[in-house]
Amino acid sequence: MVMYSQLPIYRDSYLLLTEIYQATSKFPRDYKYTLGQDMKRDCLTLFRDLYGANVSVENRVRHLENFLTSFELLKIEMRLCVDLNVLSVKKLAQLSLLMDSVAKQAAAWRKKTKQ
Repeated sequence: MVMYSQLPIYRDSYLLLTEIYQATSKFPRDYKYTLGQDMKRDCLTLFRDLYGANVSVENRVRHLENFLTSFELLKIEMRLCVDLNVLSVKKLAQLSLLMDSVAKQAAAWRKKTKQ
């Protein structure tokens, strides 16, 4: 079993987490403690599922499904941030590149696990 911290999906997700923490620290007060906190919480939930998927072979698909569900919620929250003008389109584009990488890795891992 590979240490979860050495997985490329973990490294990319961690980079995404740090970017989200930096971006939400600049949110206006109205959004920092609501939407910003939710985004940080949802991103941390991703790590619980990554860890679970790595250590639990019999529940791996369930953890990956939970990961992808939380991931979709995070994408919606980021789109909402742009619509509310608390996150720039440029920053969203930067985060979207990371998110695409993470999504592809998670989907491939889930597909391989189901086989």
